[in-house]
Amino acid sequence: MQEQYIPEEVEILVQQHWEKKQTFKVTEDINKEKFYCLSMLPYPSGQLHMGHVRNYTIGDVISRYQRMLGKNVLQPIGWDAFGLPAENAAIQNNTDPATWTYSNISYMKNQLKMLGFSYDWSREITTCTPEYYRWEQWFFTKIYEKGLAYKRLSSVNWCKNDLTVLANEQVIDGNCWRCNTPIERIEIPQWFIKITAYAEELLNDLDKLDGWPEDVKTMQRNWIGRSEGIEITFKLENNDKTLIAYTTKLDTFMGVTYLAIATNHPLAKSLAKTNNELNSFINKNSNIKIAEEAIANIEKKGINTNLFAIHPLTNKRIPIWITNFILMEYHTGVVMAIPGHNKNDFEFATKYNLPIKSVIINYKQNITSIKKELLIKKNILINSGEFSGLDNKTGANAIAEKLITQGNGKRKINYRLRDWCVSRQRYWGTPIPMVTLENGSTIPVPEKQLPVILPEDILIHRIHGKVQNIKINPQWAKTKINGYIALRDTDTFDTFVESSWYYTRYTCPHYDKAMLDLAATNYWLPVDQYIGGIEHTIMHLLYFRFFHKLMRDFGLVNTDEPVKRLLCQGMVLADAFYYLGKKGERIWVSPNDVIVKRNKKNEIIKAIDKNGNKLFYKGMSKMSKSRNNGINPQLMIKKYGADTVRLFIMFAAPPENNLEWKESSLNGMNRFIRRLWRTVFEHTKKGKTIPLNKSILNQYQKNIWCDLHKTISKVTNDIDQRYAFNTAIASIMEFMNKLTKISNNSEQDRALIQESLEVIILLLSPIIPHACFIMWKALNQQGDIDNASWPIANEQAIIKNTKVIFIQINGKVKGNIIVDVNTSQDTILDMAKKEFHIAKYLKDKTIKKVIYIPLKLLNFIY
Repeated sequence: MQEQYIPEEVEILVQQHWEKKQTFKVTEDINKEKFYCLSMLPYPSGQLHMGHVRNYTIGDVISRYQRMLGKNVLQPIGWDAFGLPAENAAIQNNTDPATWTYSNISYMKNQLKMLGFSYDWSREITTCTPEYYRWEQWFFTKIYEKGLAYKRLSSVNWCKNDLTVLANEQVIDGNCWRCNTPIERIEIPQWFIKITAYAEELLNDLDKLDGWPEDVKTMQRNWIGRSEGIEITFKLENNDKTLIAYTTKLDTFMGVTYLAIATNHPLAKSLAKTNNELNSFINKNSNIKIAEEAIANIEKKGINTNLFAIHPLTNKRIPIWITNFILMEYHTGVVMAIPGHNKNDFEFATKYNLPIKSVIINYKQNITSIKKELLIKKNILINSGEFSGLDNKTGANAIAEKLITQGNGKRKINYRLRDWCVSRQRYWGTPIPMVTLENGSTIPVPEKQLPVILPEDILIHRIHGKVQNIKINPQWAKTKINGYIALRDTDTFDTFVESSWYYTRYTCPHYDKAMLDLAATNYWLPVDQYIGGIEHTIMHLLYFRFFHKLMRDFGLVNTDEPVKRLLCQGMVLADAFYYLGKKGERIWVSPNDVIVKRNKKNEIIKAIDKNGNKLFYKGMSKMSKSRNNGINPQLMIKKYGADTVRLFIMFAAPPENNLEWKESSLNGMNRFIRRLWRTVFEHTKKGKTIPLNKSILNQYQKNIWCDLHKTISKVTNDIDQRYAFNTAIASIMEFMNKLTKISNNSEQDRALIQESLEVIILLLSPIIPHACFIMWKALNQQGDIDNASWPIANEQAIIKNTKVIFIQINGKVKGNIIVDVNTSQDTILDMAKKEFHIAKYLKDKTIKKVIYIPLKLLNFIY
């Protein structure tokens, strides 16, 4: 062990050892308890960001800890390699997406290795390879044959910037989840997978996920959106047709004053054939309809059909309007408008002078309102005929029973969840393995002709705003199926399809006889620990739960859920600075290019960039390209070392909280590692130690030994039960402070230091594995620390006949010591004065008085 800690030398040496020995390569072993730890696979954008580093560091610490417990640990990594960013980058760089993607993977793979993650690289997968997506295509053909996939003309979410369809889950506040462009609604043929067939199970099985955060489960419950209501049939006046509406708010049923139908409802389309005004309105508004989440913010527009429905209980005529704020996908595309108690209905009724009727009165305040809260709390029905005077729950049940008795209503369970639209109008994705024959029928590509390979050497570009890709390549599109000419489907899969089953393929990445090797897959699954951002709750985390159930029902896995325990790490924040441009726009400046002045509280009071621009400080913001406040992990590794970065990541905040990036704190972490390194070096250069003899330790030594085992116990509990890595590290640092106060003059002093350093290095090895690898060797240990076991606390040391004595300085508690109940007062006084947290207060001070309450309190007064 060299005297100076030089991270770049240490880390390269240890990483080469791991690679040569294939230290973290694993196979199935039925004689060992398995532990499958997985972080969400990265998209190969070209550069790791600090969000990646945090996610993967957390996963690596957990994996290394579980390995030290003696478990058979699988921690794989791969690449979510298809997707729109690669396509756009290829256009900008005049290359093909495959070249751009594989180049990025190579670069990012080296970055991951620099951080010392204990991945089994032999299991690396890349989702854009035919070896991977072959089985995705095969599985799609099987679920199609089971009737769980279908193609239909559909009104879908369209992003005019990315020129592709989005699933409902990919629309955030009415905008594209990727580029934030407002979404339009268009009708095109699309492929869907019936996730709604599993809605009830997806909802109910959330109760089985004890290891998942409650907020994630709540978000999924809300997105699935199970509701129990009534489907009500409205007959049309002078017409044999009917309209069906669904509602969960039957207490307001007597307040219906008009029906609103979607522009693409069959009745609307039928009327438009003979009415130019209706046809013009439908054409104009069908093309600008936006996502459900943004309906409340759009201008409400409509046109009267001049048709009337008959209210099934009052027999009154109700006008029927075609509107722009009703989606056909929302239940039946028909909404009973209750403008007296619904904001959207009220806005529309006010604009078009339609009747507004209040039918609910607040139970206590005797007022009516259209506010949502009124429909939740206990209220009384008014203006509701025979139902007036009933509370809202009793009234709703009475109305339901009457409608059902009349044959105009039936109970119905509905879900907000819609079938998953998996078609994408892009090139860089998995080709959908379906073909259309000359007779117009659509069939799956036969298994023997899979995979349908995506050509990788295509230069793509935009012409008149449209991406040119495989859609215009007749040679690729034409094929033969069983001797018949056929045309391939030129859409590609939503990339969330690839990431919905990748975790299973890690268990058998090279298996070529089937989608999965059942023995290997069912040995490793379910995933024991999954780590990723909470932003994936209603996209990836919902889809892969659904896919797991699909695979279960096809006999590919034998569990109901893919993951036992989920950890959603917080964001990484950094200082954000900007100055105003000539047009008043904000020009963001990298924190690396900022000179700041701080006050005594370490608050930023002035900031300028390297060009002298006066900067405004926005505070701590999520690291992002838009605010130019990302920190390059590679620069930090080069400056401080991977272990320092890892230690800071784990110490700065609990994993589920946001982490504030402060480079000054990295200096502190680096100093701690150097201090530990120096302590080990100084200790080992004096030669070997004798075994620790606990029976002859003096009281101070006994206290250190007791503290050592208390530290083991606390760190183990913090990591194992709570993932409180920050408090675990703090406990180790606190014990390290105590250890360095030992005089190390006697053989037992040195033996105690030896045992303590061994424990400290074992406790820290999952977090700073490179430095610990070298220090472990220096302490004359046999074998690599990667094969060492996690230390076990000596319970006798912890529950020993001891007492905690609180120590005060001038009446204020500044620390404590642990003593044997038989320790003399003089020894206790001497121990207290030497205690690290107390000695600094007594330095150069004259003690005027000592107050001692036996085995409870010691107060030094100066």
